[in-house]
Amino acid sequence: MRIGLDMMGGDYAPVEAVKGVKLFLETVAADAHLVLIGDEVALAPLLSEAQLDQSKYSVVHSSQVIGMNEHPTKALKEKQHSSISIGFHLLQSGKIDAFISAGNTGAMMVGTFYSIKAIEGVQRPTISTPVPRLDGSLGLLLDVGINADCKAENLLQFAILGSLYSKHILNVSNPTVGLLNIGEEEGKGNLLAQATYPLLKEHPELNFIGNVEGRDVLTGKADVIVCEGFTGNVVLKMAESLHDIAVQRNINDEYMDRFNFQSYGGTPVLGVSKPVIIGHGISKDTAFKNMIVLAQQMIETKLLEKIRESFVK
Repeated sequence: MRIGLDMMGGDYAPVEAVKGVKLFLETVAADAHLVLIGDEVALAPLLSEAQLDQSKYSVVHSSQVIGMNEHPTKALKEKQHSSISIGFHLLQSGKIDAFISAGNTGAMMVGTFYSIKAIEGVQRPTISTPVPRLDGSLGLLLDVGINADCKAENLLQFAILGSLYSKHILNVSNPTVGLLNIGEEEGKGNLLAQATYPLLKEHPELNFIGNVEGRDVLTGKADVIVCEGFTGNVVLKMAESLHDIAVQRNINDEYMDRFNFQSYGGTPVLGVSKPVIIGHGISKDTAFKNMIVLAQQMIETKLLEKIRESFVK
C-alpha cells in the first residue's frame, strides 16, 4: 500500500509531519510505503536528521502551499503545484491508495468532492469524530460539521456509514445506533428527528436503539450517534473545550486525557471512493502518526469496498 502525506499542511509542518513519519516507521509494523508530498528543499535536512529507512518512503516535490486562510476553490485552481493539489492528483490517478493532510480543511473538502467523488448511492459524504466513553471504549458521532442542514435520508446514510466504520475500524461487532434528540421517546424532537426516526427503525441492517440525549453521548448507550452537522459540530467543540479546561486547570485525569485530538489523529471523509483523512491544523507528531495508522486500517480492512457493497444493496 502507498499512503500519501501532505508534509506542508498544518501549523507545525513540515517539522512535526517528519516527526510523525519517524514515529510511525519506528513503532508500527506495516507493509506501507509513505509518499511524502512537499518542498524537497525544506524536507531534505529534516529527513536526513531523522535518519529514516529510505526504502520506506519517497518524496514528491511540491513548489506551492495552500495557506490555512486561503479560499479553497480559488487556491486549488490557482495552485496546481501545491501539496494538496498534487496529493489529490496522485490519489485520483491511483499512484497512492490514501491521502492525508492537516492543511486547509476547505481545500481538502473541495478536492475530495471534485476529484475523488462519492461512492455511488451516497447522497452526502460525512465526517465523524471518535467519542471517548467512560468504559474505555470509543463511540462515534456523525456528522460533525460538513452537513449543517440535512434531510432524514442523509441521516439514515450517516447511520449506515457510521455503523460500517464502527464495525471494521473500531472493532464493534454489532454497533448500536442512536438518534441524538431532546428526549428518549419516539415522536420527540424537531421535524428532522421525527422524520429520521422511522427510517432508522425500519432499516434491516441497522441495530437501532432509539433516541439518545446529550447526556448519553459519553456513556456508551449507543456505539454510533447520528445528527446533522450543526449539532454535531457544537458537541465536538464542547468536548474539545473540556480537554482544554482540564489542561488549563492542571487536572490530571486519564479519562480527560482521552479528549486530546492528538490521540486520534484525523477524521476520514466517509462515503467517498478513496481514503481521504483530514487532520487538525495544529497536529503534531502523534497526530500525524495516528492519521497514517488510520489510513492503513482503512486500506487493510477494505472499508470502502464494504461501504460500496452496502450501498449497492
